Amino acid sequence: MRGKDLRIVFMGTPEFAVASLKKLVEEGYNIVAVVTTPDKPAGRGQKLHESDVKVAARELGLPILQPEKLRDPEFVAAMQELKPDLGIVIAFRMLPEVIWAMPRLGTFNLHASLLPQYRGAAPINWAIINGEKETGITTFLLNHEIDKGAIVGQWKEPILAEDNIGTMYDKLMTKGCDLVVETVEKIASGDFTAIEQMHIDEATLKPAPKIFKDDCRIDWSWEGERIVNFVRGLSPYPAAWSPMFMEGEERGSAKIFEVKFEPKQHAFEAGKIFSDGKESISVSCADGIIHIHSMQMAGKRRMSNHDLLLGFRDIESYSFR
Repeated sequence: MRGKDLRIVFMGTPEFAVASLKKLVEEGYNIVAVVTTPDKPAGRGQKLHESDVKVAARELGLPILQPEKLRDPEFVAAMQELKPDLGIVIAFRMLPEVIWAMPRLGTFNLHASLLPQYRGAAPINWAIINGEKETGITTFLLNHEIDKGAIVGQWKEPILAEDNIGTMYDKLMTKGCDLVVETVEKIASGDFTAIEQMHIDEATLKPAPKIFKDDCRIDWSWEGERIVNFVRGLSPYPAAWSPMFMEGEERGSAKIFEVKFEPKQHAFEAGKIFSDGKESISVSCADGIIHIHSMQMAGKRRMSNHDLLLGFRDIESYSFR
């Protein structure tokens, strides 16, 4: 059987999933429905916000389902009426068995890591934060455990020194489109052997949990290379940040997007700020100096050092902690 003969239900929420959805439609695959999250109030006006996948599905003219609860009898019945042959999940919620086991050929997920490494919600971030030189994408069949199903396909991608979460997100999103199509064809033909994630020493695995604001705070007592990777793994969003102090009192904070490390012996306290008042902003760390190239003060827009220092002449009287 060809992949284009299958009745496919696509499930996803963010932009990362949109690229694969569009690729499937452009290639002529039969998407019988798109499942995404319900609209939610957002912003100051609390206007209803539609997911990126919903916006794309509407533009593509595809049927859309937005269940509040995935076990809701009406949603389950609607899925049964679709008679799906295959389910595809990309950056969506955890599915109950009644949904992922419903398609005749099962349901597969696209995950942005080389499983079994970096199971969890933020695999790209953590791979960069941890200084990995390589990451990738994996398609696997869903089962009862999160990110532990049998692997169908993988694609490896180098992490370059200049990469951050923004650039790697885009690279893996693009590569993911091809891997999704390849996986659909493998499953449709039956000509593949899924590799079970078994007999793995869990102590050797690195997790990728969801990232919260407190997880993004820079510790200036770290070594410089660790700080650089930390900033890269969070730039441009959600962004590494640090509170700023003057005379022992907290006086605001700053998000930091781009840095460079200079190994250097010094006797300064970690977090001390240096500046020429014109172009350069640097901070002491455990084993050298971190040169900041782009940052954003609380309540302000992201600025170059030159623009920021035009209105922040006394920056050296502050320190990061």
